Amino acid sequence: MNVSGERREAYLRAYEEWQKQLAALHEVFLGGRPLAGDKMKGLLNREARAKQRYDEARLALLGIPQAAESPFE
Repeated sequence: MNVSGERREAYLRAYEEWQKQLAALHEVFLGGRPLAGDKMKGLLNREARAKQRYDEARLALLGIPQAAESPFE
């Protein structure tokens, strides 16, 4: 598969950022690191946004067009 350098770099950045946020989430849920309620919400939101960016970058890397935005979001 021949992938443009820009798409490759965007994918790798998105993947690394998502893994960073996922590791932080795992520290809390699996590692027992205490976290206040408001900080928990921020942690969950950061992981969700990072996952969304990763999913978008993965689709672009594979050449799959993104679905139109849902009117319900």
